[in-house]
Amino acid sequence: MSDRNILIIDDSSTIRHGIHLVLKQARLFDNYFEVASAMEGLEILEEYPVEVVICDIVMPGMDGFEFLREMKSQDDYRDIPVVLLTGQESVEKKIKGLDMGASDYLLKPFDPGELIARVKVQLKVKRLQDELKVAKQRYKELSLTDYLTQIFNRRHFMELFDLEFSRSMRYGHPLSLVIFDLDDFKHINDNFGHLQGDKVLRQLSDLVKSEIRSYDVFARYGGEEFVLMLPQTPVEGAFPVAEKIREKLEKFKFEGLGRGEVTISIGVSTYPHDDIQDSKDLISAADTALYEAKENGKNQVVVSKGL
Repeated sequence: MSDRNILIIDDSSTIRHGIHLVLKQARLFDNYFEVASAMEGLEILEEYPVEVVICDIVMPGMDGFEFLREMKSQDDYRDIPVVLLTGQESVEKKIKGLDMGASDYLLKPFDPGELIARVKVQLKVKRLQDELKVAKQRYKELSLTDYLTQIFNRRHFMELFDLEFSRSMRYGHPLSLVIFDLDDFKHINDNFGHLQGDKVLRQLSDLVKSEIRSYDVFARYGGEEFVLMLPQTPVEGAFPVAEKIREKLEKFKFEGLGRGEVTISIGVSTYPHDDIQDSKDLISAADTALYEAKENGKNQVVVSKGL
């Protein structure tokens, strides 16, 4: 678990130390950053993760409102709770601060019990926000990736593929598509069990990922079928990639199996081609080449000759 940090901004050292002592006694934080100006506060935010900010409104130079405006304009700091300190019980100032993104107000001189209670509330809010962020990120990952292999799923691949095909048409860049299918995968599931089959799919995915470029797009197309998009790659570049993957998998010793027990058949298609007018045509051409590889004895790469 990472340290819990609080940032206290006030041009009065007495106020800063008083807040520090009260919160330290309550053991709410691990580290206390005290600064005398808003600019110093922004520097702390750049360097350290902060859970809560307590900031005075009236300060020389950049005041609390300006600090709040600057802080909330940056994505990295926008969700950090800010408690504003004021010596004046002004309704107008409270409304202005809350409209600008302040989480709470505290009047000076502050009551220690009230300070602790208000900061505890903000810590709880921050924790809930962080948990929500993690949940949203996890949901996003699940919507994009295949649960078993942790590579892109078919739906997300098709979104990326359609965009890349449009880009290739617009700029005249070659685009290659590689579709491959495990040979006799039913034999593995029937003889070694589905858990062993799942291990093969995961290990295969990891191996292929280690062999492709960072901007290539690899996805599980369905069942034991996979697809690989190679942007800005002509057929002369796509075939060696496909053949290298085929050879690597053939020689690889999968967990629970021997070498050579897992092979793949591969179909390759490339745009531009006279027979290919859209992204569906490119997929159909690769599918036809894959079918030909299966018919010709499996464990081989076939390049499409067109539709």
